[in-house]
Formats: sequence, C-alpha cells, structure tokens
Amino acid sequence: MDELRFDAGRICLDLLATAHPLERLDAVAPLDAWIRGCGLVPPGTALGHADASWPPAFRELRRTVGQLVHGWLARGDAGSYDLALARVNEVARAAPPTPCAVRGEDGALVRALDGPPECAALLAAVARDAVELLTDPVARAALRQCAGDNCPIVYVDTSRGRRRRWCSSEVCGNRERVARHRRRAAALART
Repeated sequence: MDELRFDAGRICLDLLATAHPLERLDAVAPLDAWIRGCGLVPPGTALGHADASWPPAFRELRRTVGQLVHGWLARGDAGSYDLALARVNEVARAAPPTPCAVRGEDGALVRALDGPPECAALLAAVARDAVELLTDPVARAALRQCAGDNCPIVYVDTSRGRRRRWCSSEVCGNRERVARHRRRAAALART
C-alpha cells in the first residue's frame, strides 16, 4: 500500500489525497493512521472505539470536500456544488474534539483530548478546515492542482513566488523529470 501523504498544506486537502492513486481509507486501521498522521488527535489518543462506520463517513466527506475544491479550481457554476456545500456546512456544525492541557511524563504541558473523540467530532474538524480554506481569500487563491500527469492532488502553494507545480517534488516532480529525460534520450537516439 502506498504511504499516506500529509503534504497538501491543509487537513481537508490531505483527506482528498487519500483516494490517489488508490483508496486508502478502506478500513479502520488506515483511517486510524490517517487521523493520527494529519494531527487530528494528539499522540497517544485512544481510537479503539472506531468502527466500520467511520471509513465510509470519511470517504463521503472527502467526496463533498473534493466537489467544492475542484469546483473552485474549475471556476465552474457555483450552483452545481451547492449540495456539497450544504453537506460540508452540516458536518461542520458538530463540535470538534475538545482539547485540554495535561501534564506529560516530563511535567511539561501537552495537548490531549477530554475523552475519546467521536467520528462526528473528527469529521467536523475536517469540515471546518475546508470551510476555513474555502472562505479565506488568501488561502483559496493559493490552491493549486498538481501538474503531474493524471495527478488529482490539490495543495496550498506556499512556495516563494507561488511557483510550485507539483504536489510533491519527490513524487510527481521526479516522475516529470524522469519522463523529460527519457523523451530527450529517445529524441537523441532517433537522430
């Protein structure tokens, strides 16, 4: 299984990346890894109560957030994704997990949650991130679609000069450089 990626610049965009190049949220264990990896919960948070209903709920939110993000990038008819907007707003209404400060093993304050997070609370945190992204003109203007062949990943371009082209220089950028090298080598071989 390909590694989970957390390089899109926002949690909601990292959720979109879980569908490419293959489905990664097909069971509780990979969803648990994604929830922990993107920082939705502090390290050590118990998620043993997650059940088989969680992955479909996250995939559904991913679909609706994807409609909104790709709709924004395409600058299409806003009315065509009003249902997705209503759904994301509905999910965002739930209370996100409640953080609290507790003493760690070394006595320093660390972030914890006041109890095991429910699925609706975690979904709300992701939906709120999408709402914040899509309503912030600066962040929204920095949204980019990866220029890699057949790569649907969307990211926030925070590079100097806003000239980032790929979701990841190591993944799509490297593929593009290798393809360019092969095209040049093939052209030289024909001459």
